[in-house]
Amino acid sequence: MLLELHIRDFGLMQDVNLYFERGLTVFTGETGAGKSMLVDALGILLGGRANNDLIRHGKERAIIEGVFSHLPPNIVNFLRDEGYPFEDEMLFLYREINTTGRNICRVQGRAVPLSLYRTFCEGLVDIHGQMDHQSLLVTDTHRELLDSFGGEEHLILLERVKAAAQNYRNILAKERELLRTERDRDRRAEILRYQIEEIERISPIPGEEGILEKEKRFLQNAEKILNLVNETYEELYNGAEGLSGMSAFDLIGAAIRNMEELSLLDSESEILNQELSDIYYQLEDFVDKLRLYKEKLDFQPERLDQIETRLIELHKLKKYAFDIDSVIEKKAEMEKELEEITHLQEEKESVKREKRDAFNEYNNRAEALSLSRGIQAEKIEKGLALELQDLGLKDARVEIIFTPVKEPSPEGAEEIEFYFTANLGEPAKPLSKVASGGEMARLMLAFKSLLSKVETVDTFIFDEVDSGVGGRTVNKVAEKLTKIAENRQVLCITHSASVAAYADQHYGINKDVVNDRTLTQVTLLNESERILELSRMFGGGDKAALELAEELWLQAKTSK
Repeated sequence: MLLELHIRDFGLMQDVNLYFERGLTVFTGETGAGKSMLVDALGILLGGRANNDLIRHGKERAIIEGVFSHLPPNIVNFLRDEGYPFEDEMLFLYREINTTGRNICRVQGRAVPLSLYRTFCEGLVDIHGQMDHQSLLVTDTHRELLDSFGGEEHLILLERVKAAAQNYRNILAKERELLRTERDRDRRAEILRYQIEEIERISPIPGEEGILEKEKRFLQNAEKILNLVNETYEELYNGAEGLSGMSAFDLIGAAIRNMEELSLLDSESEILNQELSDIYYQLEDFVDKLRLYKEKLDFQPERLDQIETRLIELHKLKKYAFDIDSVIEKKAEMEKELEEITHLQEEKESVKREKRDAFNEYNNRAEALSLSRGIQAEKIEKGLALELQDLGLKDARVEIIFTPVKEPSPEGAEEIEFYFTANLGEPAKPLSKVASGGEMARLMLAFKSLLSKVETVDTFIFDEVDSGVGGRTVNKVAEKLTKIAENRQVLCITHSASVAAYADQHYGINKDVVNDRTLTQVTLLNESERILELSRMFGGGDKAALELAEELWLQAKTSK
């Protein structure tokens, strides 16, 4: 509930301080006095759009402050959870707009961003402007009105449907992506098969290239290797021509004989003799090994061609990696990727199952929502019939038409549209085709009256809801507003004396010139001032208007 509203330097309002109570509060005044400016100010306080054109001329900033009590549970919990000071269970809101274009928002005295500020304002006030009844001509609002009437349990069903629809759409997007990439994957699979087959055909072996390169070098130097071995063997074993045909064995043998004779003459040379003998035997072992090495040498000219051909094949594979071992690793990666691609069909089948399950889940949830909507629709049709009778439309009725939608929608399995007829025996048709302006205003008021019984919003604001309504019907509008105000706080801007007479509080709005500046003044009227204002609303300050105002005032007092 709105307890206080303070407005400073906003439009033509210099310093306005308003204090409210529960029940019906009206604002009246001449056209152009600034009544709707109050609604604009309150809209900005609640997080609406603001610009510096609204700042009073000559001032640098405009300030709007509000104090609320009896807060919705979601706001109370949010304040406590976020650690905001919460004394006397009241919410203090502050909004400032200045010439620099900056917005300053405060909650409980603490500065907050506008986006966060708006979350504190949700559900505090329901503002119904002069043209809001035109929203009934927009079919989407019909669904919103019906769903809001269903209460918390119904809205939970709606959220479950939205979640199921989103899940279904996500799976559809996944399926489309699979179909889109299927052709690309097929091309990729063909390339991978070719590459894998090429590697398998050549069948590289880890370390093979190094071994072949070593063998290639050996074969390329085969003649030189053989010559060197033969020469070494001949020099060691058979002797060389330059040394009178004596081999290394012959020379060492002659030296040993000399050392043996020397050892007979000098015993100290025995050690040298033994070392030379060891050299002889080592050389003998070496020559045997050299002979075996020579015998094993096998030079096949065609083998070099084979090696070179093989190395060329291995070199072709290096387009996949920088060496053969890496090529083998790359082949394993290709096989893994190909396996994943070949599982595409399995993935498609899996997505089909997911889509089918998601579709069934959506249908189940949407069916539960549709059933609940049917129940709410029946309640609304009956409730509106009674409300419209109270507003002077005794034969009027509203029919709520459900039209199935083809694809799963976050809003449910049907479109919802209100049909209306004001005349007995006439078929109901879309609102835009049959309802007049006055009927639309009364229909919206009927909705507000009906929804006030289930909505958690504690404060309703009506900006000239009686526009286009006259005669005895306007008395019905007054009674309806009074009825809503029995359990809610209702603030109403009106041009109707009948509505104003039933108010619990009455503020008069007028424009005055003070120090060559026009100001909008808002004053709480006492009983005598209210009667004078009612007479003005009847068309003048003459005796007849005053008597009519006094009669209406007495009638309203008696009725309440």
